[in-house]
Amino acid sequence: MELPSTKPYLLRAIWEWCCDNGFTPYIAVQVDARTLVPREFVRDGQIVLNLGPTATNKLQMGNELIEFQARFSGGARELSVPVGQVSAIYARENGAGMAFDVGDEVAFGDDSPAQPLAADEDDEPPESPRPEGGGRPKLQRVK
Repeated sequence: MELPSTKPYLLRAIWEWCCDNGFTPYIAVQVDARTLVPREFVRDGQIVLNLGPTATNKLQMGNELIEFQARFSGGARELSVPVGQVSAIYARENGAGMAFDVGDEVAFGDDSPAQPLAADEDDEPPESPRPEGGGRPKLQRVK
């Protein structure tokens, strides 16, 4: 029996963490034929979407799809994003979050656990140092 992906659970957890701490949750999405987003805002096959409570209506973060309504250029739009196409979720204000390989689902018991972003410099892994001047941390891929 194949175990379910951890990705939708991690997305919901980081979304909740962002909202609980006053941050704005953003997702980066690799757009494909199944992704229902305003195509005029897609750049290089990707789109970044604000999932904050004040930017969305009827947000449903399911195990297969993230569905919601949002306004673009003053008009309400229906959006649908397959969970497998989400490449990252992060807080706009500080960049804290998690990155994912698109299309590769993380299963329970996988030998390559999720690598959340470090909140403190002491926890930062040596291969992804903070840029000079305290810029945003680099997101790490979950395989």
